[in-house]
Parts: sequence; C-alpha cells; structure tokens
Amino acid sequence: MEKPGVALIAAPVHPVLAEGLKDAGYTLRMAEKITPETAGELIADCTGLITSVRLSVNRPLIDSAPGLKWIGRMGSGMEIIDTAYARQKGIACFSSPEGNCNAVAEHALGMLLSLTKRINWGHREIGQGLWRREPNRGMELEGRTIGIIGFGHTGSAFAKKLQGFDMRILAFDTDSSVHIPAYAEAATLEQILREAEIISFHVPLTGDTHGYFNRDFTRAMQNPFILINTSRGKVVDTEAALEGLESGKIRGLALDVLDTEPLGDMGDALRKRLLVAAERPEVVLTPHIAGYSGEALYKMSKALLDKIIN
Repeated sequence: MEKPGVALIAAPVHPVLAEGLKDAGYTLRMAEKITPETAGELIADCTGLITSVRLSVNRPLIDSAPGLKWIGRMGSGMEIIDTAYARQKGIACFSSPEGNCNAVAEHALGMLLSLTKRINWGHREIGQGLWRREPNRGMELEGRTIGIIGFGHTGSAFAKKLQGFDMRILAFDTDSSVHIPAYAEAATLEQILREAEIISFHVPLTGDTHGYFNRDFTRAMQNPFILINTSRGKVVDTEAALEGLESGKIRGLALDVLDTEPLGDMGDALRKRLLVAAERPEVVLTPHIAGYSGEALYKMSKALLDKIIN
C-alpha cells in the first residue's frame, strides 16, 4: 500500500493532530514560522498541508506542490486558500469552524458585557485612583434587540449564549437552509437595519462581505447601535466605524479584528485615529484572539484530523 506521504504543518496545532497524522502514516514537516518566500520549497514534495492565517495558499504555491492531495485550514476563513483552483486540481480542502465557534461566541459576549457594563473602563479608572459611579452607569441587555449577521457556526453559538439574557435575537443569513432556533427570529437585513440596537458580524470574507459594514450601513441603521466584529477584519471598514463612533450613531464599538492587521501595517493616520478612539469608554479592541483559546486549538485540530483521515 502506498504511504500517505509528507504533511507540512505550517500553523500552531494541538498534538492530537500531529500524532493522529503520524499514526495514519504521514511523515511530518513542522514549519510554524513559514513565510511566502520559504513555502514553495517546503511544500514541493508534500501530499498534505495544514495552514492558518499566516500563509496564503494561492495558485503559485499550489502549483509548486504537484503531489498535493489535501489542505487543512485551522479555523474558518477559507479566503486564504484558492479553493476553486485547488478543487480544479483534485485537492480536497477542509476547515474547522466548529472548533473555535464557542471561543468566538464567548469572546463576543465578553466584549458586549464589557461595553454595556463599563467593566474595562471602570477597572482602568480605578487603576488611576478614580472612583466614579454615575458616569459608569451600565446598560442592561434584557429587552434589547440584537441583529446577528451570519448564522453559521459562530453566529448561532453567540445566539445560544445570549438566550439567557432575555434579548430579542434577529438572525440573518444568506443561506436559507440555516436552522434558526426557537429563541431567535429569522430576519431580513432590512428588518435588522430598522430594529436592531446591537449588530454582530459572523460572516466569512467573500467578495460580497468585503466592506459589508460601511458608511451606507451606518446611515441605514435606524437606531444608535453597538457594533461587534469577531469575524474577518475586512468585513468592517474601520474608517466608517470610527466615523460612526465620532458622530454618536455608533454608541459602542467592539472589534477583535481590523481591516489591516497587525497595527504596524495600518496607515499612520488611521492607526492614530484608532488609538485615539481606544481611549474612549465606548470602545473595546482585542488583537484577533476571539477564537484563540486553548480548548479551541484542540477542537480545531481534532476536527481537521477527523476530516482528513475519514
């Protein structure tokens, strides 16, 4: 029987994935610090590739590995892989969004609670020797209307967390076959724009979702609102979000991802503006860590292993 060959692991993974691939007969090549310049040589004789956001698997890279049979993506976000070209060449593509959806949902909830309860800001002020109660009066989630845009693994996981807060949950997804549980309402985008007080994005990055949130979106919202993005940075136009914040239309801004990452790659003017906004109590920013839990690393690794082996 022909051996499975070489699998290049170019992403942080849990040992369950590496050990499982070895047990299946693969020879492993570990390259967590892979770069576009070194990728072609490292992948040349491989039959499998495990990757993450740090490596774009484009046509030239795929062509440099004539024996490639499968590509595994840690997490979701298949925009980093030219999946159409890969499939054209008979290469199977796998992702593991079910592995980190709970971590993302918990993080989104944490950001929302931090904003509405002034948790981060209150902590910060106490660190400065301040004890200010009235300016830090919170807002309850009970009875509020949230619009969840994208109701796949992460959007539905977030809704599940929110059901205990007695909120009205409006769920929108372009896939009409997506299951909407009893504690949420299937909604149109127009309904969300009209009725929501909180917006949370949980969509993949595609041509249709690039810049999904922009100035027109802000103008179309009927209520002042809180904006949460734990999906893909380029789904939200950062400048439009900052303009909405500055105008008061956006009453709270929670971003785990930015349209340019890391901060050092962002233009000077926009970066300075973002850092000024970060000094406001209505803003919570985190460095793309929503799905970055230890448990998620195991779950994503195990999900990928099962798909690859089976």
